[in-house]
Amino acid sequence: MIKILTIIGARPQIIKAAALSRAIKNSFADKIKEVIVHTGQHYDDNMSEVFFDELDIPRPNYNLNVGSGTHGKQTAFMIEGIEEILMKEKPDRIVLYGDTNSTLAGAVAASKLLIPVVHIEAGLRSFNKAMPEEINRILCDHISTLLFSPTKTGYDNLVKEGFRENNTAPYSADNPKIFHCGDVMFDNSLYFSEVAEKTTDILEKNGLEKDQFILATVHRNNNTDEPVRLNSLFRALYTIANENNCKVVLPLHPRTAKLLSKNLSSELYSNIKTSSLIKIISPVSFLEMIALEKNASLIMTDSGGVQKEAYFFRKPCIILRAETEWVELVECGSAKIADADEKKIIEAFEYFKERKGLEFPHIFGDGKAAEFICSQMLAL
Repeated sequence: MIKILTIIGARPQIIKAAALSRAIKNSFADKIKEVIVHTGQHYDDNMSEVFFDELDIPRPNYNLNVGSGTHGKQTAFMIEGIEEILMKEKPDRIVLYGDTNSTLAGAVAASKLLIPVVHIEAGLRSFNKAMPEEINRILCDHISTLLFSPTKTGYDNLVKEGFRENNTAPYSADNPKIFHCGDVMFDNSLYFSEVAEKTTDILEKNGLEKDQFILATVHRNNNTDEPVRLNSLFRALYTIANENNCKVVLPLHPRTAKLLSKNLSSELYSNIKTSSLIKIISPVSFLEMIALEKNASLIMTDSGGVQKEAYFFRKPCIILRAETEWVELVECGSAKIADADEKKIIEAFEYFKERKGLEFPHIFGDGKAAEFICSQMLAL
């Protein structure tokens, strides 16, 4: 029996952790004991607690209740708290997801105590170090022992950075092992897809019909906090909705919703608020998000996770960022990068409106990535 300590802190990590916890419960209960630490990076009940209930994830054994703050302050508190827990629990491995400050803090704390780091979603690169996430994922990768990349491109990125493909055991931070294993979020999407259809009424509640609305999400600071970019994004949404008589649904984080009145021009803000075609709703649960994604005609987002989910459900996607770590989606033609450029967003929409029969090759594995990860952690 090995003990793993899983670090979660942001909404996507809570969801990703569901796949691993489920695999342990169903197939490795007699071999792996999981201790879960919630850093509290996302502390709003609507953004975290609801997911534990809905996805049947074991309750965290610890909650650091860090909350918001500057990157340095937030990460420092997390390192201190995680270090104390590691010294108490003495796990055999620490499991980290993605690229948040929680990921970085866990990697730093564990590496200093010589506890092997297992990084899920390793190798992803946007090649833009102005993004805090890019710094976090690179630093975490380079002090990890087992690195699990969801895609071949991520795996190749690691090789280009000097990771060796044919390392032999024993593995360590100095002799890491890299894997192309598929995506735990694809595992989740397959598992929860049918559940979402049966248990949510998000479409009926908001008067939505299948393939008759666009789903949009906007949350990154460089979009929400910069008035020029935010105005450009919402002008594009308003134009697309009105010229095509198409509903646009925006589940917005409360922080983003507040910024609309502050950063949008008064005229645009009034147009958005009074439009019958643009529907701003509160943050939705994971199952509700799946239902929206499955039934939308097209998805616009600045979220890396939502880009992938659009692909899982075979939906065209307009990326509201200047780059993406999921370059495969652009390469296969199912997604277009438009940044916060009004003209490019509208052009991308017109492109997908005319395109039928988009290709969605199987690039995210077989839906059993979590089981593979568990088996490799046992073999370490």
